[in-house]
Amino acid sequence: MARVKLTKNELKQQKDALKRFKRYLPTLQLKKQQLQMVIRRVEIQMRTKDEQRLNLDREIMSWVEVFGEDIDISGFLSIRSLKTDTGNIAGIDIPVFESIEFGELPYDLFVLPSWVDRGIDAVKRLLALDAEVRILKEQLELLSVELRITTQRVNLFEKVKIPETRESIRMIRIYLGDQQTAAVVRGKIAKSAIAEKVIQETQSA
Repeated sequence: MARVKLTKNELKQQKDALKRFKRYLPTLQLKKQQLQMVIRRVEIQMRTKDEQRLNLDREIMSWVEVFGEDIDISGFLSIRSLKTDTGNIAGIDIPVFESIEFGELPYDLFVLPSWVDRGIDAVKRLLALDAEVRILKEQLELLSVELRITTQRVNLFEKVKIPETRESIRMIRIYLGDQQTAAVVRGKIAKSAIAEKVIQETQSA
């Protein structure tokens, strides 16, 4: 705790600081709650995407098992472009998935099995899910960093700044009160001394 001056000006400064801290703290607490809610939502989205991906994997493997042909259909596809936008959550910018475009290499349906068309469509969905999960992971990382910083600030205000400022105000008030009491006592002593001197002078006259 920093040393404070035991003066009226310092008391005013400490009171003003306490008002600022108490005004700013609810904003930080609200931001912390928003970040926690968004992080939970992103985590749910990631789990949902993972489940969808597992289901697609199973679907593709079932076709392969039924037809007994192991063909790497991902070789017929390439990602042409991945479009993202920027969203703003609790004052921080995060990437948001928009769309993904594919380029398809030509293939001969007379040579390849009949399920290849459906397989290519499934792989497209897999790649799109992978891209979405990657963007969600970026969101989660950014949001987690911001949550850690915000939590540190909340703790700083709640556990350090506000208690320290209150203690400083208490100390200054005690000191100023003691000074005021001492001044009153000194005044009474001086008044008594003057009165006594007047009496002595009167008696000796």
